[in-house]
Amino acid sequence: MSSSTEDASDGGASDPSLERFYGQSVDWRECGESLTCASITAPVDWADPQGETISLSMIRHAASSGQSVGAVFVNPGGPGQSGVDLVRNDFSNAVDADLAQSLDVIGFDPRGVGESHPVRCTGDASELDAFLYDIVPGVRGSESWLDAKKEIAQRFVDGCQKYTGPLLAHLDTRSVAKDLDLMRALVGESHLNYLGYSYGTFIGEVYAQEFPQNVGHLVLDGAVDAAAAGPESGDQAAGFEMALGNWISWCLERTDCPLDGTLETASAQISDMLSSLDANPLPASDGRLVGGDTFASGITSALYSPDTWPDLLAMIAGYRSGDVDPAIGLADWYNGRNDDGTYVSNDTESFIAIGCADSPPSDESTWADTAALLRESAPVLGPYFAYGDVLCSLWPYPPVFATAGMKPTGPAPIVIIGTTGDPSTPIAWAQDVVTHLTDGRLITYTGEGHTGYDKGNACVNSLVDNFFINDVAPPRDSTC
Repeated sequence: MSSSTEDASDGGASDPSLERFYGQSVDWRECGESLTCASITAPVDWADPQGETISLSMIRHAASSGQSVGAVFVNPGGPGQSGVDLVRNDFSNAVDADLAQSLDVIGFDPRGVGESHPVRCTGDASELDAFLYDIVPGVRGSESWLDAKKEIAQRFVDGCQKYTGPLLAHLDTRSVAKDLDLMRALVGESHLNYLGYSYGTFIGEVYAQEFPQNVGHLVLDGAVDAAAAGPESGDQAAGFEMALGNWISWCLERTDCPLDGTLETASAQISDMLSSLDANPLPASDGRLVGGDTFASGITSALYSPDTWPDLLAMIAGYRSGDVDPAIGLADWYNGRNDDGTYVSNDTESFIAIGCADSPPSDESTWADTAALLRESAPVLGPYFAYGDVLCSLWPYPPVFATAGMKPTGPAPIVIIGTTGDPSTPIAWAQDVVTHLTDGRLITYTGEGHTGYDKGNACVNSLVDNFFINDVAPPRDSTC
């Protein structure tokens, strides 16, 4: 893999108005064992390069062999998750040992995220608590409930404008792709080598549209379909419903399962729990009330990986005995809330802000019908995915990157990984993405959980590592 800049596709470097950015030097400094860190400057608005600027953070893990054959950028998804934190604190979940041995691995925080000029929508942790955990009064879907939900959302949106400033209008993924090309050029890579997970695949797809000749080796794991009008909540609700069914089947085979009967009757028992909490929220030991939304968050958070299936068992068992602490604990883990009430990062705020920047909300006149369809396709969890466009309908800026189809993505093959039991990015999305690429290569991983690479499957890992290290692309269709 080339790391020379002599034959680089220059991206925006040939534009004189961007010289101040593409011509800057990168000052790497030691920030841990085998780690160096740096910050670079990018425009807030790429259409106005003489305007305000932001700082973007990167972290580089040196190849463990000491003989790097190139560099690969990684992004963990979200949107809103920190690539800097992934490489600094969770490196074994970024890439496997073979890739780490051969390549420098660069994590970055996209604009609005973590250490890269973060989005802020609340003044303190208590305000974020109120947004995430307070009970919305009224019957779910009723006019009074919807009015209350809009009021809560409006306070959040007002906070985003108050605390974030001009960057709030420029958080779209197209801008992130341009930031990423700037990083590619500044670290001396002629073409982008990139491993994106979940929403990170969306960054990779948009990059391939914006800079098709700059694509080196792209692997997109848990693909989001950029050709769609945005991630379809109906597909995602059905994905989590499928994963919940798989969990229930696993649970019913155990002697300690807090559910009983068949898959159908056990599903109904969980629906009853959610309905009961909607009507009568229960207090956790810290005084916060657990309603249906928080309980549903606890369920979905545990379905991302089979490793956390036992936590969902404990959560349901706790509810059976009147204890909702396990439920709010799982929701806290998902929301990045510490035991002392602080938050690990700005994940929630950036997740919402980036989502609103990328995709136009549906019209309010369709919300009730969509809620009915979600309840039909995902009877247990669907109602808790409904009305997701309330907040973005109040967003003060139009979406910058309206995902209305794919452009040609250049001559390089792009590898897509889809997992059959993935609840968050259903396998159908990966299958769709491949059809939109100039040269898409699909790896289908038969398994549970979100994403497939570096999850212990030697088949998936070897195909990905061989692509990055030896420039051997997988066949057009591989099954692991």
